[in-house]
Amino acid sequence: MAPPTIYFIRHGQTDWNVARRLQGHRDIPLNDTGRSQAARNGRTLRRLLGSAPNGLVFLSSPLKRARETMEIVRGELGLPPRGYDTEPRLREISFGAFEGHSWSELMVRQGALVAARNRDPWRFRPQGGESYVELYDRVAAWLEDLSSHGTPAVVVSHGGVCRCLQGLIGGHPPAEIPALEAPQDQIMVIHDSEIHWR
Repeated sequence: MAPPTIYFIRHGQTDWNVARRLQGHRDIPLNDTGRSQAARNGRTLRRLLGSAPNGLVFLSSPLKRARETMEIVRGELGLPPRGYDTEPRLREISFGAFEGHSWSELMVRQGALVAARNRDPWRFRPQGGESYVELYDRVAAWLEDLSSHGTPAVVVSHGGVCRCLQGLIGGHPPAEIPALEAPQDQIMVIHDSEIHWR
């Protein structure tokens, strides 16, 4: 079953993005750059949708950085900020015990685990966290549910979810998915099972 049209927006930048700290399920707010990125994406979405953003479902990850992005986007569309639903399956991949650390810090403290992750980022599962396999499966289940309803959607989520969606729609080999680009200042439009960046 082909997915409906999806306007996918990754949350805007946070201070932890700048510091290259693994956020995962940590609830980190946007910084000023992130708020500007969200507003830019809202204006782009307004141009894509025209003057009538009706008939769309608005879905966000429950994490603060995604919800804040969604509320800014909706404001740019002239819509009430909180008129959206949250979807737990749109959360970022959990990095478990790695969360709050940068890869360079982890290389010093847990070099063997980082090396294991670098050898197989698709299957590696940090202590208390998720593998990309597990993230892919939950994103696939969410996409199947969305497709069964056939309703176009504006979705705000995270980099890992963005990569998995690209893998699902674009047919990327699993080993490539963790390294796919997931920009914070563009909208990924999925339409007729093709991906376009705006």
